[in-house]
Amino acid sequence: MFKKEDGNEVETVIGPSVQVEGNFVANGDVIIEGIVSGSIKTEKNLHIGAEAKIFADVYAANAVIAGEVQGNIKVKDGLELTNTAKIFGDIKAQVLTINAGAVLHGKCDSGDERKSKLEKIEEREKNKAKETAQPMAEKIK
Repeated sequence: MFKKEDGNEVETVIGPSVQVEGNFVANGDVIIEGIVSGSIKTEKNLHIGAEAKIFADVYAANAVIAGEVQGNIKVKDGLELTNTAKIFGDIKAQVLTINAGAVLHGKCDSGDERKSKLEKIEEREKNKAKETAQPMAEKIK
């Protein structure tokens, strides 16, 4: 096992000369410096190095991406795109940090899934319109 600077153990390292094809599943922290095609899923932290190339959908609790990802990314908590990151796919994360220089071609969903105040106001006005239209319809009958 390797230890990161913060003291946590890294369970899996895919080195720069390694190419993985298929569905990659891990329970611990993962560092990827090579090429992965298929899907990547870890229940903990994922770090994708600057030279890594990922052709896969990515699922993790937290992730830092410095390399290239061609696929959708779903992160439970925090996702950071460094200045060298290149993302070609949709992103969903609770907290999203995009550093200057990162490239992102896709849709982003970040934060709570609760409705915004604007959506609530629009919904309330639609309901009011329905309520006022309903008595008119009854009068017409």
